[in-house]
Amino acid sequence: MLKFIRAFFDERGFVEVETPVRIDAPAPEPYIECPPCGKSFLRASPELQMKKLLALGMEKIYQIGPCFRDGEKGSRHNPEFTMLEWYRANADYNDIAHDMELLISGIFKEFHGVELPTPFERISVRDIYVERAGWDPVESWDEARFDYDMATVIEPFLPQTPLFLIDYPAQAASLARLKKGDETVAERWELYLGGVEVANAFSELTNALEQRDRFVQARKKRAETGSCDYPIDEEFLQMLQSMPRSGGVALGIDRLVMAVTSASSIDEVRVLK
Repeated sequence: MLKFIRAFFDERGFVEVETPVRIDAPAPEPYIECPPCGKSFLRASPELQMKKLLALGMEKIYQIGPCFRDGEKGSRHNPEFTMLEWYRANADYNDIAHDMELLISGIFKEFHGVELPTPFERISVRDIYVERAGWDPVESWDEARFDYDMATVIEPFLPQTPLFLIDYPAQAASLARLKKGDETVAERWELYLGGVEVANAFSELTNALEQRDRFVQARKKRAETGSCDYPIDEEFLQMLQSMPRSGGVALGIDRLVMAVTSASSIDEVRVLK
């Protein structure tokens, strides 16, 4: 699988990069916990470091490597896992979705001899919540209700075929930019394979002031829940001002292998301790 993925990106002019696994300032996501490592942390994602490379002038980059998240263990979660991330300068989440369709279709053809129909199905977050949960999270944001309904009435009933859940409410933008012409939603999608979320993509936010404000708000939320306080990556915010319009995605390799092999647990993919 890794050999196929590397060939896919190499043939399309992407440059494979390697960034530090041990970092000083993780992105302060409210519910993602990075294991401490001395005075630093093991990364949950190489996102900020790869965006710095875009700011320095690189245009098409990818990375495959280990990532870590404390408190995540289950049939679909492991505290250590392998992440594939790629970024394109002068692109958006639609360009990344096209990359994803080519990659996933190529993988299934390689391993199963099956041609997956493209483009993959797209459903807006707003539409699927109105249809299946009976409320509109874009108009009436409720984080707890959103997460509960996603776990209980949305994800369990998603199709087994590839599906993009697209245009998340602005309050769930994370590091994505808001949609031009409709700032109630963010240019963000998640890809589901076999009903399991395997990837999360953004049109990247490049406004340093807005990103700082989001980091500040996320740190407040982490403080309210008693989570570890991560310092703001000031170098990242400074370099963000030089970053071009870009799109990027993080894809969990372990979950991808689960989907391709029909494994029921992530331990069938990663079993050595």
